[in-house]
Amino acid sequence: MHFDAIGRVPGDPILGLMEAYASDSNPRKFDLGVGVYKDSQGLTPIPQSVKLAEQRLVDRQTTKTYIGGHGNAAFGKLVNELVLGADSKLIAEQRAGVTQTPGGTGALRLSADFIAQCLPGRGIWLSNPTWPIHETIYATAGLKVSHYPYVGSDNRLDVEAMLATLKQAPKGDVVLLHACCHNPTGFDLSHDDWRRVLEVVHARELLPLIDFAYQGFGDGLEQDAWAVRLMASELPELLITSSCSKNFGLYSDRTGALIVCAKNAEKLTDIRSQLANIARNLWSTPPDHGAAVVATILGDPELKSLWADEVEAMRQRIAQLRAGLVEALQPHGLAERFAHIGVQRGMFSYTGLSPAQVKELRDHHSVYMVSSGRANVAGIDATRLDLLADAIAKVCKA
Repeated sequence: MHFDAIGRVPGDPILGLMEAYASDSNPRKFDLGVGVYKDSQGLTPIPQSVKLAEQRLVDRQTTKTYIGGHGNAAFGKLVNELVLGADSKLIAEQRAGVTQTPGGTGALRLSADFIAQCLPGRGIWLSNPTWPIHETIYATAGLKVSHYPYVGSDNRLDVEAMLATLKQAPKGDVVLLHACCHNPTGFDLSHDDWRRVLEVVHARELLPLIDFAYQGFGDGLEQDAWAVRLMASELPELLITSSCSKNFGLYSDRTGALIVCAKNAEKLTDIRSQLANIARNLWSTPPDHGAAVVATILGDPELKSLWADEVEAMRQRIAQLRAGLVEALQPHGLAERFAHIGVQRGMFSYTGLSPAQVKELRDHHSVYMVSSGRANVAGIDATRLDLLADAIAKVCKA
């Protein structure tokens, strides 16, 4: 028969963790696996600003017609300003354009096909480690995937090794960089580090592709855009993928964007024609609801202010959880060993726990995280930090 030779592939490990957590009957379990923000009740909330914007759309929207290959125009304009700055020279010169995508993952896929089709022969460099889907998306598009060191065996950021490797990258290759809140490690480059990366990018004529999935979750909405804006101001060409999943809580509405920065307005028009053509064969036109919500919020000063306050509250809660966990580990003599958790940024932490320790945490303490030791800090229950710290101490001293 036609399908007889089709085999089974392993399920996504994070989705598998979700299923295992859901079936665990232990009332004291911890879900530190899936990458979603959770509040103090363990729920992934809809921001009030989103609720208000949605109600406004229900009351005022008059159509559900297609929104075109590049998506919601108001969304594109406002996200461009959110990422590059309202006073961006690139925007004023019409050198930066947004193509709306189904989530940040859709933006990555669009960038992969764009590179493969329009920049043939270019390889792409990913950090080691990086988000696993980075690996599969670019490999599936047919790109040669290479890696630069990022975190060493001592669970520390290794900028020197990163730069040394990128200095050997073939001229013209693409380098994927995490703007902030590096996934999966939580270790971010400093401003000086970014300037050194920029020097290598210039010297090797590399094309940066900046994954900007967590704007507002590191040091703040404006602060987190610093590296993106540095690159945009210093380079004639740049690719940026943006996601609204985390900072707008629009996970299931799949709202993202690919931003292209070109050397002039005419070249940007050429590139956008290619992107629209590629997108036509991927998803035709993107979904509108999430984009309409974002445009409504960013286009209204009161809603935007409320949203910014909500993002800041999420950011501060994650920072407090990081500090709280390190403090809870103090009585066990482990605060110094895990001090890096307080230094890292965003939702994720490369804890330094081994796969065997992660398995023991899951099997004996109902603490669920990825086997690499990556934990979603936003999944921690602040009222049970001592319980989590006790479990970590037990597997570390076993």
